[in-house]
Amino acid sequence: MTEATTGQQAQEAATFVKDAIGETPRVAIVLGSGLSDFSENLTQAVTVSYADIPHYPEPTVPGHVGELVAGRVNSLPVLTARGRFHHYEGHDLETLVLPIHLFAELGVSTVMITNAAGCVNDRWEVGDLMLITGHLDCSYLSSADDSPVISDPAIYPEATLNLARLAAQESGITLREGVYAWNLGPTFETPAEIRHIRSLGGDAVGMSTLPEIEAAAGLGLQVIGISCLTNYAAGILDQPLNHDEVLETGRRVKTTFAKLVTAILGRLAGPQSGGGPPDA
Repeated sequence: MTEATTGQQAQEAATFVKDAIGETPRVAIVLGSGLSDFSENLTQAVTVSYADIPHYPEPTVPGHVGELVAGRVNSLPVLTARGRFHHYEGHDLETLVLPIHLFAELGVSTVMITNAAGCVNDRWEVGDLMLITGHLDCSYLSSADDSPVISDPAIYPEATLNLARLAAQESGITLREGVYAWNLGPTFETPAEIRHIRSLGGDAVGMSTLPEIEAAAGLGLQVIGISCLTNYAAGILDQPLNHDEVLETGRRVKTTFAKLVTAILGRLAGPQSGGGPPDA
Protein backbone atom coordinates (compact mmCIF):
# COMPACT_ATOMS: atom_id res chain seq x y z
CA MET A 1 0.00 0.00 0.00
CA THR A 2 1.41 3.41 -0.94
CA GLU A 3 1.23 6.57 1.16
CA ALA A 4 -1.27 8.02 -1.32
CA THR A 5 -3.43 4.92 -0.98
CA THR A 6 -3.27 5.17 2.82
CA GLY A 7 -4.49 8.76 2.62
CA GLN A 8 -7.38 7.86 0.33
CA GLN A 9 -8.39 4.93 2.51
CA ALA A 10 -8.23 7.12 5.62
CA GLN A 11 -10.51 9.69 3.96
CA GLU A 12 -13.09 7.04 3.08
CA ALA A 13 -12.88 5.52 6.57
CA ALA A 14 -13.22 8.97 8.14
CA THR A 15 -16.36 9.74 6.14
CA PHE A 16 -17.96 6.57 7.48
CA VAL A 17 -16.83 7.16 11.09
CA LYS A 18 -17.96 10.81 11.08
CA ASP A 19 -21.45 9.75 10.07
CA ALA A 20 -21.47 7.06 12.75
CA ILE A 21 -20.25 9.09 15.74
CA GLY A 22 -21.74 12.47 14.86
CA GLU A 23 -19.11 14.53 16.69
CA THR A 24 -15.55 15.64 16.07
CA PRO A 25 -13.22 14.17 18.73
CA ARG A 26 -10.38 16.29 20.02
CA VAL A 27 -8.34 13.41 21.39
CA ALA A 28 -7.89 9.85 20.13
CA ILE A 29 -6.55 7.09 22.37
CA VAL A 30 -5.11 3.81 21.11
CA LEU A 31 -5.69 1.23 23.84
CA GLY A 32 -3.13 -1.58 24.01
CA SER A 33 -3.39 -5.19 25.19
CA GLY A 34 -5.49 -5.51 28.32
CA LEU A 35 -6.26 -1.77 28.45
CA SER A 36 -9.47 -1.64 26.43
CA ASP A 37 -11.66 -1.27 29.52
CA PHE A 38 -10.87 2.44 29.63
CA SER A 39 -13.56 3.01 27.01
CA GLU A 40 -16.14 2.15 29.69
CA ASN A 41 -15.39 5.56 31.23
CA LEU A 42 -16.84 7.39 28.23
CA THR A 43 -20.30 8.90 28.48
CA GLN A 44 -22.70 9.27 25.52
CA ALA A 45 -20.74 6.40 23.97
CA VAL A 46 -21.13 5.33 20.36
CA THR A 47 -19.43 2.11 19.21
CA VAL A 48 -18.23 1.38 15.68
CA SER A 49 -16.91 -2.09 14.84
CA TYR A 50 -13.68 -2.26 12.83
CA ALA A 51 -15.49 -4.79 10.64
CA ASP A 52 -17.84 -2.03 9.45
CA ILE A 53 -15.17 0.61 8.68
CA PRO A 54 -14.04 0.73 5.04
CA HIS A 55 -10.49 -0.64 4.52
CA TYR A 56 -10.08 -1.55 8.20
CA PRO A 57 -8.77 -5.03 9.04
CA GLU A 58 -9.77 -6.76 12.26
CA PRO A 59 -7.19 -7.47 14.97
CA THR A 60 -6.45 -11.10 15.76
CA VAL A 61 -4.54 -10.75 19.04
CA PRO A 62 -6.24 -11.50 22.39
CA GLY A 63 -6.90 -8.27 24.30
CA HIS A 64 -7.58 -6.27 21.12
CA VAL A 65 -11.35 -5.99 20.78
CA GLY A 66 -11.58 -4.34 17.37
CA GLU A 67 -13.87 -1.35 17.75
CA LEU A 68 -13.87 2.43 18.02
CA VAL A 69 -15.76 3.96 20.93
CA ALA A 70 -16.53 7.67 20.75
CA GLY A 71 -17.88 9.67 23.66
CA ARG A 72 -16.94 12.19 26.29
CA VAL A 73 -14.66 12.25 29.28
CA ASN A 74 -16.19 15.06 31.28
CA SER A 75 -16.71 17.68 28.57
CA LEU A 76 -13.96 16.53 26.23
CA PRO A 77 -14.95 14.62 23.05
CA VAL A 78 -12.74 11.53 22.85
CA LEU A 79 -12.34 8.62 20.45
CA THR A 80 -10.86 5.36 21.75
CA ALA A 81 -9.50 2.55 19.60
CA ARG A 82 -9.97 -0.80 21.36
CA GLY A 83 -7.22 -2.70 19.60
CA ARG A 84 -4.53 -2.11 17.02
CA PHE A 85 -2.86 -3.87 14.10
CA HIS A 86 0.60 -5.44 14.30
CA HIS A 87 3.24 -6.14 11.69
CA TYR A 88 3.43 -9.77 12.84
CA GLU A 89 -0.23 -10.26 11.93
CA GLY A 90 0.81 -9.85 8.30
CA HIS A 91 0.12 -6.13 7.90
CA ASP A 92 2.42 -3.70 6.12
CA LEU A 93 3.56 -0.48 7.76
CA GLU A 94 0.93 1.58 5.94
CA THR A 95 -1.84 -0.53 7.46
CA LEU A 96 -0.33 -0.17 10.95
CA VAL A 97 -0.69 3.61 10.73
CA LEU A 98 -4.06 3.73 8.94
CA PRO A 99 -5.83 4.55 12.25
CA ILE A 100 -3.51 7.52 12.79
CA HIS A 101 -4.37 8.89 9.36
CA LEU A 102 -8.04 8.32 10.18
CA PHE A 103 -7.68 10.34 13.39
CA ALA A 104 -6.07 13.19 11.48
CA GLU A 105 -8.87 13.15 8.90
CA LEU A 106 -11.40 13.35 11.74
CA GLY A 107 -9.76 16.53 13.05
CA VAL A 108 -8.12 15.06 16.15
CA SER A 109 -5.36 17.29 17.56
CA THR A 110 -3.84 14.94 20.17
CA VAL A 111 -3.19 11.21 20.02
CA MET A 112 -2.50 9.19 23.15
CA ILE A 113 -0.86 5.90 22.22
CA THR A 114 -0.77 3.22 24.89
CA ASN A 115 0.60 -0.30 25.00
CA ALA A 116 1.44 -3.27 27.17
CA ALA A 117 5.22 -3.60 27.35
CA GLY A 118 7.90 -5.77 28.86
CA CYS A 119 9.91 -4.06 31.57
CA VAL A 120 13.63 -3.96 30.75
CA ASN A 121 14.56 -1.66 33.66
CA ASP A 122 14.98 -3.97 36.66
CA ARG A 123 14.63 -1.05 39.10
CA TRP A 124 10.92 -0.79 38.27
CA GLU A 125 7.95 -2.98 39.12
CA VAL A 126 5.47 -4.92 37.00
CA GLY A 127 2.31 -2.80 36.87
CA ASP A 128 4.17 0.51 36.68
CA LEU A 129 3.14 3.03 34.03
CA MET A 130 5.86 4.60 31.89
CA LEU A 131 5.77 7.86 29.97
CA ILE A 132 7.56 7.32 26.67
CA THR A 133 10.29 9.94 26.30
CA GLY A 134 12.14 8.32 23.40
CA HIS A 135 12.13 5.18 21.30
CA LEU A 136 14.37 2.64 19.62
CA ASP A 137 13.55 0.96 16.32
CA CYS A 138 14.78 -2.59 16.87
CA SER A 139 12.76 -4.02 13.97
CA TYR A 140 15.72 -3.80 11.55
CA LEU A 141 13.22 -3.38 8.72
CA SER A 142 15.32 -0.66 7.10
CA SER A 143 18.71 -2.30 7.52
CA ALA A 144 20.24 -5.10 9.53
CA ASP A 145 23.54 -3.22 9.57
CA ASP A 146 22.46 -0.13 11.51
CA SER A 147 22.44 -0.10 15.30
CA PRO A 148 19.22 1.50 16.61
CA VAL A 149 19.56 4.99 18.04
CA ILE A 150 17.21 6.80 20.41
CA SER A 151 14.70 8.86 18.46
CA ASP A 152 14.76 12.56 17.73
CA PRO A 153 13.63 14.31 20.94
CA ALA A 154 11.51 16.69 18.83
CA ILE A 155 8.87 13.93 18.73
CA TYR A 156 8.58 14.22 22.53
CA PRO A 157 8.66 17.97 23.35
CA GLU A 158 9.09 18.92 26.99
CA ALA A 159 5.80 20.84 27.09
CA THR A 160 3.87 17.69 26.17
CA LEU A 161 5.87 15.52 28.58
CA ASN A 162 5.24 18.05 31.34
CA LEU A 163 1.51 17.82 30.72
CA ALA A 164 1.60 14.10 31.51
CA ARG A 165 3.98 14.58 34.42
CA LEU A 166 1.73 17.16 36.06
CA ALA A 167 -1.35 14.99 35.51
CA ALA A 168 0.39 12.06 37.24
CA GLN A 169 1.62 14.26 40.09
CA GLU A 170 -1.83 15.71 40.70
CA SER A 171 -3.30 12.20 40.72
CA GLY A 172 -0.72 10.76 43.11
CA ILE A 173 0.47 8.27 40.48
CA THR A 174 4.11 7.22 40.11
CA LEU A 175 4.87 7.69 36.42
CA ARG A 176 8.13 6.20 35.21
CA GLU A 177 9.87 7.78 32.23
CA GLY A 178 11.90 5.94 29.66
CA VAL A 179 12.72 4.69 26.19
CA TYR A 180 10.45 2.21 24.41
CA ALA A 181 12.03 -0.33 22.04
CA TRP A 182 10.03 -1.76 19.14
CA ASN A 183 10.62 -5.39 18.14
CA LEU A 184 8.58 -7.11 15.46
CA GLY A 185 7.30 -10.14 17.42
CA PRO A 186 5.21 -12.23 17.60
CA THR A 187 7.55 -14.12 19.92
CA PHE A 188 8.84 -12.53 23.09
CA GLU A 189 12.43 -11.35 22.93
CA THR A 190 15.32 -13.55 24.05
CA PRO A 191 17.47 -12.65 27.07
CA ALA A 192 20.30 -11.76 24.67
CA GLU A 193 18.05 -9.34 22.78
CA ILE A 194 16.95 -7.75 26.06
CA ARG A 195 20.58 -7.26 27.14
CA HIS A 196 21.23 -5.59 23.80
CA ILE A 197 18.19 -3.31 24.16
CA ARG A 198 19.29 -2.37 27.66
CA SER A 199 22.77 -1.52 26.37
CA LEU A 200 21.18 0.81 23.82
CA GLY A 201 19.28 2.67 26.54
CA GLY A 202 15.90 0.91 26.34
CA ASP A 203 13.63 0.70 29.39
CA ALA A 204 10.65 -1.16 27.92
CA VAL A 205 10.05 -3.38 24.92
CA GLY A 206 7.00 -4.23 22.84
CA MET A 207 5.67 -5.14 19.40
CA SER A 208 3.77 -1.99 18.41
CA THR A 209 3.48 1.77 18.94
CA LEU A 210 6.60 3.13 17.23
CA PRO A 211 5.09 3.35 13.71
CA GLU A 212 1.98 5.02 15.18
CA ILE A 213 4.00 7.58 17.12
CA GLU A 214 6.14 8.47 14.11
CA ALA A 215 3.08 8.74 11.85
CA ALA A 216 1.26 10.98 14.32
CA ALA A 217 4.26 13.26 14.72
CA GLY A 218 4.68 13.40 10.94
CA LEU A 219 1.05 14.52 10.60
CA GLY A 220 1.60 17.33 13.11
CA LEU A 221 -0.42 15.75 15.92
CA GLN A 222 0.51 16.12 19.56
CA VAL A 223 1.62 12.67 20.78
CA ILE A 224 1.59 11.21 24.30
CA GLY A 225 2.89 7.65 24.72
CA ILE A 226 2.12 5.54 27.80
CA SER A 227 3.39 1.99 28.41
CA CYS A 228 1.86 -0.31 30.99
CA LEU A 229 4.72 -2.54 32.16
CA THR A 230 2.86 -5.82 32.27
CA ASN A 231 5.76 -8.26 32.74
CA TYR A 232 9.51 -8.34 33.14
CA ALA A 233 11.32 -8.85 29.85
CA ALA A 234 13.10 -12.14 29.15
CA GLY A 235 16.08 -12.83 31.36
CA ILE A 236 15.11 -10.37 34.12
CA LEU A 237 13.44 -13.15 36.10
CA ASP A 238 13.99 -16.89 35.90
CA GLN A 239 10.51 -17.72 34.61
CA PRO A 240 8.79 -18.14 31.25
CA LEU A 241 6.79 -15.33 29.61
CA ASN A 242 3.21 -15.61 28.39
CA HIS A 243 0.49 -13.33 27.01
CA ASP A 244 -1.93 -14.25 29.81
CA GLU A 245 0.33 -12.41 32.26
CA VAL A 246 0.18 -9.34 30.01
CA LEU A 247 -3.62 -9.34 30.03
CA GLU A 248 -3.87 -10.05 33.75
CA THR A 249 -1.56 -7.15 34.68
CA GLY A 250 -3.53 -4.85 32.39
CA ARG A 251 -6.70 -5.79 34.26
CA ARG A 252 -5.00 -5.33 37.62
CA VAL A 253 -3.83 -1.79 36.94
CA LYS A 254 -6.83 -0.63 34.91
CA THR A 255 -8.06 1.69 37.66
CA THR A 256 -4.71 3.46 37.96
CA PHE A 257 -4.38 3.57 34.18
CA ALA A 258 -7.85 5.10 33.83
CA LYS A 259 -7.07 7.64 36.54
CA LEU A 260 -3.90 8.75 34.75
CA VAL A 261 -5.50 8.95 31.31
CA THR A 262 -8.47 10.87 32.71
CA ALA A 263 -6.13 13.34 34.42
CA ILE A 264 -4.20 13.88 31.20
CA LEU A 265 -7.45 14.45 29.33
CA GLY A 266 -8.45 16.94 32.00
CA ARG A 267 -5.33 18.97 31.39
CA LEU A 268 -5.88 18.80 27.63
CA ALA A 269 -9.40 20.15 28.12
CA GLY A 270 -8.39 22.77 30.70
CA PRO A 271 -8.35 26.49 29.94
CA GLN A 272 -4.60 26.78 30.41
CA SER A 273 -3.94 24.21 27.68
CA GLY A 274 -6.26 25.49 24.98
CA GLY A 275 -6.19 21.98 23.54
CA GLY A 276 -2.41 21.85 23.56
CA PRO A 277 0.31 21.48 26.19
CA PRO A 278 0.51 23.95 29.10
CA ASP A 279 3.47 26.25 29.60
CA ALA A 280 4.52 24.53 32.82
